Amino acid sequence: MSAPESRSTWIARGLTAALGMLIWLVPPPEGLTVPAWRLFAIFAAAIFSVIVGAFPIFTASVLAVAATVMTGLLSPAQAYAGFANPTILLIVVAFLVARAVVKCGLGQRLGHLVVSLFGRSTLGLSYSIFLVDGLIAPAFPSNTARGGVIYPLVVGLAEAGGATPANQDRKRLGGYLMFSGMVSLSLSSALWFTAMAANPLGAEMARSFGVTMTFGSWLVASSVPTLAAMLLMPWVLQRIMKPEVTSTPEAPAAARKALAALGPLSRDERVVAATFVVMVALWALAGSVGLDSTAIAFLGLGVLMVTGALTMGDIAKEGDVLATFIWFAVLYTLSGQLNEMGFMGYLGHRLAGALGGLGPIPVFLVLVAAYVLLHYLFVSQTAHVLALFAVFLEVGIKLGVPAAPMAFTLLFASNFFSVITPQGSSANLLFTGSGYLSQGELYRLGAIATGLSLVVYLVIGTPWLMLVAR
Repeated sequence: MSAPESRSTWIARGLTAALGMLIWLVPPPEGLTVPAWRLFAIFAAAIFSVIVGAFPIFTASVLAVAATVMTGLLSPAQAYAGFANPTILLIVVAFLVARAVVKCGLGQRLGHLVVSLFGRSTLGLSYSIFLVDGLIAPAFPSNTARGGVIYPLVVGLAEAGGATPANQDRKRLGGYLMFSGMVSLSLSSALWFTAMAANPLGAEMARSFGVTMTFGSWLVASSVPTLAAMLLMPWVLQRIMKPEVTSTPEAPAAARKALAALGPLSRDERVVAATFVVMVALWALAGSVGLDSTAIAFLGLGVLMVTGALTMGDIAKEGDVLATFIWFAVLYTLSGQLNEMGFMGYLGHRLAGALGGLGPIPVFLVLVAAYVLLHYLFVSQTAHVLALFAVFLEVGIKLGVPAAPMAFTLLFASNFFSVITPQGSSANLLFTGSGYLSQGELYRLGAIATGLSLVVYLVIGTPWLMLVAR
């Protein structure tokens, strides 16, 4: 590390410590307990340290969980609860299953197939990710499980284009495709009522405010702003991320030759493909027949291990999986404890009091923007909906905002804001752990993508909702 980099790192660490201590020492606002306020100090310092480059997210997380236990804010059982969370275990297993798809060559084969159809440009590859994800999304109530399907495809596309984390000549190309996958998951979840578990949950909460949401009414309401965002986002991301290669007119022909050279499916490819198809089918049926998504992932992993398509040696190479598991489990737990202590609800009610006297339009804009920004404090979309959706909807209705447009917009935001941070959704973790993008890049791109989606849903979506949502 150079001297200027070293100085900047220590300055960032000093600022992080100062921020944490300042919040810790300031008396809590009226309505908040001291433990809730001090837990917020630790959480805010951890997130700030990652944003300014003081620490990697893993280091910030382990320091944060140690601080919460050593200071007595959380008991060990509370602090470590996230390590037994089924959603987090699903992420870990999905990482390993995706490794089998890549190892056996099936991911590369799929990548060549997509390139042969859409590969005349990197922009076409990005749009193909959005298309595949959008088509399968209504069958997946878990966007994390759907990420386990999309991620191997994106890896195959990246490797077919010569992009690996170690290849600096094509790293931006890989990063562009990986972030396209993250954004695609966020928008496809907003497009379909059944594409994310919190959508029906929010609909049930909205019912108590007189708003009825069905599969059909959701699709009508979401279609115009979401499809507009899906059309716009790959182009904007390409302009921002500037992948090394943009025009590849020869790629489809080369991909067809590569497919021919690969020959028929190998034994391991057939095993992995069959296992994957069964897992996808079970995930699609999970909600209707009462199956657990994490158990399905473990079943698939077990089959791959028994058949030898994945070995302990392969798993041993996945060192980033353990780091991802630890930091996400920690931040998930801290965010959940902030909610349990009433910190999130307190923010919502204070905001409501500050908006008194404003007209319906300013109230609507401020509430939606604040709802999105508060996701910096959450590591779960469902937890965010449970903590703040009803509060913000009630505040908006009381201050004159029509109930249906308000409810739909907040729930659409509960999907598209998932990329605002690397930990903003469990669905992000496969992509953020790929090695193509740094934490700083993920925060910067996440802010840009979320801001752009917010503008699209407000400018295009609001007039549309006023027409179709009653």
